[in-house]
Amino acid sequence: MKNFAQIRQKKSGTKPALVITDNAGDLCVPGYVNLENSPEITAGVLKMALLIGSLTIHLMNNTERGDERIVNELSRMIDITPAPGMTRQKFIMFVVKTMLLGGQGNAVVLPHTRAGYLKRLEAIAADRVSFLPVGYSDYRVMIDAREFRPDDVLHFTYNPDRHYPWMGKGITTTIRDVANGLKQAQATKTGFLSTEYKPSMIVKVDAMDEKFADPAQRNRILEDYVETAGAGKPWVIPAEQFDIQTVRPLTLKDLAIAEDMELDKKTVASILGVPSFVLGVGDYHQSEWNNFVQNTIGPICVGIQQEMTNKLILSPNWFLKFNTLSLMDWDIKTITEVFTALNDRGIVDGNEVRDRIGMSPREGLDELVRLENYIPADMAGNQKKLTNQEE
Repeated sequence: MKNFAQIRQKKSGTKPALVITDNAGDLCVPGYVNLENSPEITAGVLKMALLIGSLTIHLMNNTERGDERIVNELSRMIDITPAPGMTRQKFIMFVVKTMLLGGQGNAVVLPHTRAGYLKRLEAIAADRVSFLPVGYSDYRVMIDAREFRPDDVLHFTYNPDRHYPWMGKGITTTIRDVANGLKQAQATKTGFLSTEYKPSMIVKVDAMDEKFADPAQRNRILEDYVETAGAGKPWVIPAEQFDIQTVRPLTLKDLAIAEDMELDKKTVASILGVPSFVLGVGDYHQSEWNNFVQNTIGPICVGIQQEMTNKLILSPNWFLKFNTLSLMDWDIKTITEVFTALNDRGIVDGNEVRDRIGMSPREGLDELVRLENYIPADMAGNQKKLTNQEE
């Protein structure tokens, strides 16, 4: 069994970080480097938090006809005002950011009830929470030194630990070396660009001439021979005393820093599951974005909605659901064509089509209609064009 100190978050709140003890020079990044201070990692996590926070949370009822949306005080509280002073967007963003970064794969929310009714959800900062294992399958959640059972709190996890499945492990282990490389590349870039040894021209002179031994004399000779009164004028210099060569300074491309940073950014994007263009690498692609919504945003939303349904909803037929379809990149032409075809087949009504393209409903469009050519298969032989006119 692991040592308790190894899996418990200290009350002071340890953050995911890198510690580099080997200081190999001015360009080495020493000491404690917080993952939340890595621009690339923060940008990827913030993008996911913004997107998930923008999703509407639907309260659904599972019926024999299918899932139907419920609109009541409970659905309004969860979707609009889940916590005091916080909208749903702020609340969900806090949960996602804490779970992926500050909480090392864990985010805790404390529900408050009154007479059996849910009144508010309290978002708990990561440094206020610790976990106390009870064997391997059970545990207790400590909030400000108060003990809670797992059923009494919302415990959102990311990347379950292999020893304690109830606890999230986060992304710190897999992304640590990449974040280190990005931080080191940025330090090298800054140090290289700020160095004073970047001459653009070297003038070779006769070292035996006493005039070049004195700095004042050297400056005077440069003023006389090299500096000109106007741009583009030729230099007139003694051939036996001067030899001028141009020098091209090293660039970041010569040092391959740009390529390494781009590769590290792609690695960060791959680990986080975000498109590389979110981190400033490559171009936008619709298919890549939709894949990101389905395979990265979708699973995180499923984890959050299942935890909230399990702990907050008493009815066995009710459940919470994020509207992830609203994040899919569908252009207005595609939406119009798809829903117009559904309307022609009597699957959706006209007002549902108008709603999908951002238009207000109108009278007379609530009925399902169907084109004349769309008839049941068993009545295909009754079409007028196939029967005798007199009959």
